[in-house]
Formats: sequence, C-alpha cells, structure tokens
Amino acid sequence: MENMIHSTPSHTSLPDCFVFPADQVLPASSAVVSLPVIDMSRSRDEVRRAILNAGKELGFFQVINHGISEQAMQDMAAVGEEFFRLPAADKVELCSEDVTKGTQLFSGTTYETGGERYWRDCLRFAYDFPVGNCTKDWPDKPHRLLEVVENFTLLTRGLAMELLRLLCEGMGLPLDYFEGHLGGGYVTLDINHYPACPNPSITLGLPPHCDRDLMAVLLPGQVPGLEVAYNGDWIKVQPVSRAFVVNFGQQLEVVTNGTLKSVEHRVMTNSALARTSVAMFIAPTEDCFIGPAAEFVSEENPPCYHTLRFRDFKRIYNVVKLGSSLNLRTNLRKVQKET
Repeated sequence: MENMIHSTPSHTSLPDCFVFPADQVLPASSAVVSLPVIDMSRSRDEVRRAILNAGKELGFFQVINHGISEQAMQDMAAVGEEFFRLPAADKVELCSEDVTKGTQLFSGTTYETGGERYWRDCLRFAYDFPVGNCTKDWPDKPHRLLEVVENFTLLTRGLAMELLRLLCEGMGLPLDYFEGHLGGGYVTLDINHYPACPNPSITLGLPPHCDRDLMAVLLPGQVPGLEVAYNGDWIKVQPVSRAFVVNFGQQLEVVTNGTLKSVEHRVMTNSALARTSVAMFIAPTEDCFIGPAAEFVSEENPPCYHTLRFRDFKRIYNVVKLGSSLNLRTNLRKVQKET
C-alpha cells in the first residue's frame, strides 16, 4: 500500500515524480463550452441525430433520462468512495501493477511517461460479460460492493449497447453490428480516486489520452476534473445532475473511418476535495479484427486506418502515442509495421 496516494492521510507537498513541465499542464480555456446534453426521453430520431452530431464534433456528450435509476448511480458512487476509505489492511492484497490481472488496485505508475506519475489511484475490474465466476477475486469489502458493481455494470453496459444501436440506425449499419466480437470483449470497470492534491497546477490526475476501446460510459461524480480537448484548447466538463458522460473510443473511430471522433481528454486534480469517478468500457474481443466498415469506404473515401487484431492494437498502444485523431491515423501505420 506504500505506493497508493490515498494511503497517506494528507499531502502537504508534491513529490518531484508528480511534477510536470509547465507546457504539459496548461490551464483549460476560460470560455464557456458545454458538452451536448442529450435527453434520451425524446424521440428516437432526435436522440439519434444528437448523438451523431456530438460524435462528429466533440466525441463526447452527456445523457440524461437514460433509464438508470438515481439510486443505482448513488449506490455506485457511495461504494466506490467507501472502498477508498477502508483501512489499508483490507486493500493490500489487491495492490498490483500486473495489467493482466482481472481485479487490481494500482496507482499512477500504470501511466508512467518519462518517470512521471499521475495523481490517481484505481480499483479495476476486467471480466467477461456476464460476470459469471469472475467475482471470486473481487474484494469482499465494502459488503455491498459485489452486488452494486454487478448491477451498475449490467445497467451501464445496456446503456452503451443502446447508444451503439442508435448509431447504427443513424449511419446505415446493421443494428447488431456491435453485438458480436466488436462489442463482446472484456467489460472493464474503473473506480478512479483522485485524492486532494497540494498543487494541482503542476500535476495531472490522468494524462491527455484517447480511450483505446469502443465506448466509455462515465459516472463523473460531483467534483469537476474531466477536461476535453477542443479546438486546440481544453474545456472543463461540468457534471450535470443524474447524467452520464459518454465518449467514443478509438475502435469506433476506426470502424467509421473517421466519421466519429475519439477525442483526447485528461483529468485535473483539486486542492481541497478528493474526486471519485466510475468508468465502464466496452471493448472488442482480443482476436477481433477491426478496420473501417465497408459502409464508410469508397473510391472517394479510401480507408484511413489499417485493419488490426485488437490484441495487437493493445500491445502497441502504450508504445506508440495514439492520442489525437490525427495521431491515430498517422501512427496506426507504425502499429501495422510492429505487428
């Protein structure tokens, strides 16, 4: 537990390993730019158009009236915060930097770049869906964790698959296009904890990155911290009551040949308040080959991306920077040469 940031009761100074050059921690724009808020109780046609528009411009949006109860959202937020308040003895066996483990508790070392560390601890669950026997390695405290995480994952995965079906309707893909191998890989649930930080202006909770999966559904918590790249700047995401933040991963950009965007985002820290968020990721199966769908390719619009097996994409992901959409197009050629 000595590597866990939250295991130290209070931090009065920032260790050097967390300090970044000023040009890597530029403040967000002061301009007011809000993520689109999509009301899923509106007509299906209206919701579909709103998702497509958001995906083409920002790659991010928030959804309300999504069918997941406020109680389920509150339970997930509460059990996540409760976990990080547990005594160290109740968590120590979960600590691991082994990314192949299905259940692990790790700190910012997983996102090391040049020896720098990020101000974040994370409890990660990665398992086949439905859960089945995967829960045998899950922590038994807090006592409701298993029940709450299972229920939350079931609900948020259902929401993600419905959003993908809406995208299929709007883009002319078969409605079940993402039902098989493309959306049938491990479900990953991250409970992220960003302790109060003594100097948020010189460190990061998470680095600028694009998610490598298909789609992410985020319960952002009440403390702001998420920022999204927009027109060469960063915009702050203000949490909306009872809303989920949704963003498109790189595999969705590849499938749509760049029609939908996977956009860089980062997490900033807070000097006064800890922040806990919960992210659920939809991913392809390891052996799934992913490339632009035929519906998005023509003589006038040739493929922008190579077709790759998802396990190969993951293997190279942390070696070749694949942050922005432009980098994704350029560097997938490097990935192709590595595989």
